[in-house]
This record gives sequence, C-alpha cells and structure tokens, in this order.
Amino acid sequence: MAMDKENQGCAAREDNGLLLKKAGDNNASPEDLLNLSLSDDEQIRAAVAMNEATPKQILAALAFDKSAWVQDCLGKRAERDSALLSVHPTAIIHKDAKLGVNVTIGAYTIIHKNVNIGDNTFIGSHCEIGHPAHNAADSSILVIGKNSHIRSHSVFYEGSTFGENLVTGHRVTVREKTRAGINLQIGTLSDIQGHCEIGDFVRFHSNVHIGQHSKIHNYVWIFPYVVLTNDPHPPSDIMMGVTVEDYVAIATMSIILPGVTVKKGALVGAHSSVSKDVEENAVVAGSPAKYICETSKIKLKDGSENSAYPWRRHFHRGYLPETVLQWVSEFAKEESSHSH
Repeated sequence: MAMDKENQGCAAREDNGLLLKKAGDNNASPEDLLNLSLSDDEQIRAAVAMNEATPKQILAALAFDKSAWVQDCLGKRAERDSALLSVHPTAIIHKDAKLGVNVTIGAYTIIHKNVNIGDNTFIGSHCEIGHPAHNAADSSILVIGKNSHIRSHSVFYEGSTFGENLVTGHRVTVREKTRAGINLQIGTLSDIQGHCEIGDFVRFHSNVHIGQHSKIHNYVWIFPYVVLTNDPHPPSDIMMGVTVEDYVAIATMSIILPGVTVKKGALVGAHSSVSKDVEENAVVAGSPAKYICETSKIKLKDGSENSAYPWRRHFHRGYLPETVLQWVSEFAKEESSHSH
C-alpha cells in the first residue's frame, strides 16, 4: 500500500512537471493556457502569468488570483511589457490588434481590430487607427510599418498598407485601400482619399489633398495646398486619377485635373491649373498651365549658376546613402560624357 502511494505521488509530480512546462511554452494554445490558468497549483498559474503567449483576457482573470506568487508574477510581467509597449491608460486598444515591440500609444487614441502596428512606432494622442471602411468590401487589415511616427488627431482607415518610417503631421486623414512604400511623409491637415498607390520617399507638405485613384511614383514632392482631382465633370461616378511620376515637384496651390499624367522630373509652378499631360523634365505654369522651358534652364539662386533641376543632383537630405551614391554616380557619368 505504501508503495502504491509513493508511485501515485511520483506520477502526480511528473504530471505537474509536464503541465508546468506547457504553462511556460510560448507555443501553447489559448485553450490550453486557459485551462492551465485554472489549475490548483499556483506554480502553474504563475507560469501562465509570465508566458508571453497568454492572451490579455486570461491575464485579466488572473488579476483576481489570491496567490501572492501569481500576483508577483503578474507585476513582473507588467514591468517587462511596459519596457516593450507604452500605452496611455486612456487609450482604447482592441484585443485583436497586433502591436510590435517599443510601440507608444498616446492619450485617448483608439486602435481598432484590423490593425497591425510595426515595432518602434509612435502614435500620438486623439488618433483613430483602423477606422472602419465605408464599404464592407474594402474591409481588411491596416498595416503601419515599423519606425513610424503618427502625430495627434490623425485618422487612418482600415485596409491600407504603409511601409516603414511613415511620418505624419497633425490632423491627417487617410482613407481605405491606400498602398504606400517606405519613408512617406504626410503634412499637417493633409487628406488622402483612398484607393491610391504611393511609392517610396514621397513628401506631402501641409494641406495637400490626394483624390481617389491617384498614382504617385517615387521621390515625389508635393507642396502645400496642392490638389489632385479625379472627377472630370463633377458630380459624377467617373473616377480618373492623376498620375505623378518619379522625381516630380508640384509647387504650392496648384491643381492637377482628372486623368493628367505629370511625367518624370517635371516641375509644376505655383498656382498652376494643369489640364494636360506634362512632359518629362518640363516646367509648366499658369492657369491653364503652359510649357515654360526645360527644368535644366532653372538656375539655383545661390550665385553658382548651376541648374536647380534635376533636384537630386544637389539635394540629398533624408535619403538613403546608397541612393545618394547612385545619384552622384549618375550625374558624374553624365558630366563625363558631356566633357568628351
């Protein structure tokens, strides 16, 4: 009889050992962790409290556990998580939202269900991230790339994707189905109406309006109060988005009319109304906009008499070193060929 009790004790210890191992397993299922959190063994419940895979609702239930050990583990877990995630107590975050490490969420910000926020991202106060799309068909995950910085009072709808290093000003609105590359900058009070394609290293200054179905390529500069339109005879259901190709600069208070393509390296002068395609490396200005000259004819106002365009010949701030080297090499070869 004594031997039977000893064997039973060994079996019980072995079972508890297996359960303890499972309670600390990051690959354990939520169902298993829920069952283990109800164990009579406080060591197992403590392991569940420390497990990174344990869902928030289970941790919330363990907050009422009477075990001092479990409470101590929950405190350590909170300290560990706070080093990885800084969320203001007034922020509202859906339990299914996915937040990377070192993410900061400001006061009164709402993070909806269909949201995936990359590591090292800062989101300021009074933002709404993952606002439901107007049409159910456009409902999908909103992805904010790592190392992004979204300033206060900004609204991002679900169903869009942004590469790493997104930066916004205050009170920005971005509607659903926008696809953007890396290092996008969106100025204060700017508005992207959705269903847009945006490349890498695009810069929008403040109060820019980007109409639906706009296609903006790489290394584009769009200055304050520019409007890209899309309706050829408003109001209608016809959408003709604007296309802006690589290295284009559109100066302040210009309007680009529906279906227009501004080709690579072109410059649109301030206060222009552009109703026709702009050719590559051309300067247009006026209302209606007319051809002025080639961009190479515009001189830098620094007394050097060097050409201001292509701007990537002399302006490199904020761009990747390897990209700048490519540009420098490109123009060095060009100058070499001209000298011969």
